[in-house]
Amino acid sequence: MTTRNTSETWEEFLNPEALRGKLISASLYLAAFEMLTSSIVDRLRDFYTFHHDEAGGHPGPEYDRDVLKRNRSPVYASLSWLLERAAIGQADIDLFETLKGCRNRIAHQMAQVALPGGTFDHLTLFPDLVGLLRKIEVWWIMNVDIPTNEELDGSDIDEDGIIPGPIMTVKMLLDIALGSESEAAVYLKAFQDWQRSRRPPDR
Repeated sequence: MTTRNTSETWEEFLNPEALRGKLISASLYLAAFEMLTSSIVDRLRDFYTFHHDEAGGHPGPEYDRDVLKRNRSPVYASLSWLLERAAIGQADIDLFETLKGCRNRIAHQMAQVALPGGTFDHLTLFPDLVGLLRKIEVWWIMNVDIPTNEELDGSDIDEDGIIPGPIMTVKMLLDIALGSESEAAVYLKAFQDWQRSRRPPDR
């Protein structure tokens, strides 16, 4: 096993493409982690929300009684609720702790990601983060969204084929930020085509 010399390390640091890739990958991890916490907390909060006004949705007293009383942190209170209903397992909660630890290190020490030799394990953990996000989203889809939709309830749904919205968002971010030019251009072209389709025809 060879050790990289100082020249190689600094050459990597001064390489715009390499440095840009490091910073973008770290930023994508932070964004994906926020999607995960939103999936954990907001999905459940919405489940207990029956009243809406101009200020938004207001969960009922059941939310405090069934969820928030479990922990002062809405995230951990929600994880406890999901664990009790077998939406996730203890291993998933342990994984969340690992993912959170990596998130905190990046958020508080972002400069070290860019420094020569600086590295975090966010690239290794990213697939696990996306996997946990998908697991939670699919549970909600299979156990709440579909059973409460008259058009879909009772349908034979292929769980493996479900691609939740947040997962599609993560893929889009990855394609645009780290994909090839052709992959990144697909989304812009689709948006521009959609905008053109909404314009009134010329008279």
